[in-house]
Amino acid sequence: MIPPPEIFEDPRDSYRNSWIFGILIIVIIFLFIIMYSLESQSEFLTDPFLQAPTENSVQVVWFTEFPGKRHLVVYGENLNRVVEANTTKLSRIREDQDSMVGKQTEKALIYQQPIMRDIWRHEAKVIGLTPNISVPYQIISERENGEKITSKIFTLAPKPTSGKPLKILLTSDHQLKPMSSTNLQKVTETFDKLDAIFFAGDLVNIPDRASEWFDDNRGNSFFPNLQGRANYELEKNGKKTVYKGGELIQNMPLFPAIGNHEVMGIFSMETSLNYQFSQPYPRQAAKDLYPQNPQNINPNTWLKNNSFNTDTYEEIFTLPQNSSEKKNYYAVTFGDIRLVVLYITNIWRVPRLDDNARGKYRERKKNFDNPAEWGYGQHIFEPIIKGSEQYNWLEKELASQEFQQAKYKVVMFHHPPHSLGENIIPAYTNPIQYIDRDENGKITTIRYEYPQQNDYIIRDILPLLETAGVQLVFYGHSHLWNRFVSPSGMHFLETSNVGNSYGAYLGETKRNVPLNYQEKYAEVGNPNGLEPIIPTITPLLDENRKPQPFIASNDITVFSIFETETGTVSSYYFDTRHPNSEVVKFDGFQLRK
Repeated sequence: MIPPPEIFEDPRDSYRNSWIFGILIIVIIFLFIIMYSLESQSEFLTDPFLQAPTENSVQVVWFTEFPGKRHLVVYGENLNRVVEANTTKLSRIREDQDSMVGKQTEKALIYQQPIMRDIWRHEAKVIGLTPNISVPYQIISERENGEKITSKIFTLAPKPTSGKPLKILLTSDHQLKPMSSTNLQKVTETFDKLDAIFFAGDLVNIPDRASEWFDDNRGNSFFPNLQGRANYELEKNGKKTVYKGGELIQNMPLFPAIGNHEVMGIFSMETSLNYQFSQPYPRQAAKDLYPQNPQNINPNTWLKNNSFNTDTYEEIFTLPQNSSEKKNYYAVTFGDIRLVVLYITNIWRVPRLDDNARGKYRERKKNFDNPAEWGYGQHIFEPIIKGSEQYNWLEKELASQEFQQAKYKVVMFHHPPHSLGENIIPAYTNPIQYIDRDENGKITTIRYEYPQQNDYIIRDILPLLETAGVQLVFYGHSHLWNRFVSPSGMHFLETSNVGNSYGAYLGETKRNVPLNYQEKYAEVGNPNGLEPIIPTITPLLDENRKPQPFIASNDITVFSIFETETGTVSSYYFDTRHPNSEVVKFDGFQLRK
């Protein structure tokens, strides 16, 4: 009897089936590994990033939402060297009714007031490195239950030596703005390798809001943008494009400066973080307003909580050590560059002049009799006036051997010395308060004046920089691209049209300034004398086909690269309305020898 065909067994079928089964097992294992790897990586709040390189070391920093038992960096060609990280907890980081985080997709959906958020920072010093040699590294965090999570493998290196060609990204004013993810993605698509980032301030909007640094649910927080983990959907002309940012700071150091958005105002667990940020007081005003120090509170803590602080910025970043003994200004040699970073920023106030404005030039009418609600104009956070501690430190730095011997001398800070933007007005000086009263002694006006001749940057700082041979002054704040050159050849670059723009003021476009004050405030142009430079390669044209000396656009994003091999600074733009278009190099200039 012939058995039915289905019970015949061809040896080739058995072999074929076992082979297919084996392939399926391998695929399943591979998928499991990928899923486990992605799950493990997602449990880090950030990828690692690099800070404060020296001649033979660099700091590796990352964040988690658990304290963990142990945190390690493994590094070297075979990842056979190990260093343990120190762990600290961020002390002021919070979420509130305006946070876009997790399931809160609209205001106050989950949080009705500020709530502390538990975030731990891990930092390891990787030592024994060789200059100009990059090595692989990976971070490992062990949870309390013994579970270990690992990152991808990245590369690190110590400070480069003089003579090594470097490419440096010059950027500022990201602030979770719409084009910032696009900008950083285009940087990495244009350049295979960069060596460092110089960041001229305004990293986020509200420095004590955790999600702005780590995981805003719109997808474009600070760290995701700079680590290629963003997920921001940008819509232009009815078409949506998702941008990931760029994998940058995992493999190169970041050198930031403090902008006004790194400074937090009064501290409260009741009022919104937006309000607290907008309500910093000058130190002396805080002393005058709150003369009765509550018992059992450290006087320094009390004063900081009732004026302003940069605690979160200082807790997140490890900056180069120097004789200032402060984290808010510093100097570092990086290859052929001596970079000097200053703390030059003030509180931003609205330029409005109506009775309801607590602005640059006046107090809100309803607050005339309530000094606790005064804004005190655009007051300065850290003195830079001649004779101040920061000024004296700068004088010493400019006379130092490290500075004098550097091939390229670069100074970075946030506030513009020359600009066509809104924020160049008024002058960078302490506001002078005038209180006008009627015949009965009732306040009729509280206004602020800013004498142009007292601008501390122009009057006190730039002469120092000119004399010392500084070649490039780099800054941000006005959210546009423009540049200037002094008669001696010192270059000024404002390349902050990264995520959005607040406009440029030339021709018929005028700033909102008081016309009846003692001072005359510039409605158009650069108030400090220098004329803007027309881009040298492909300038944008106005409606009359004339080249514009600026880029101030909410559709076009800009970044700049400093290449030390040639001493050139090149600027590039990308038009987000055309996601398949190319990045355009539109300007370039060379630093003087």
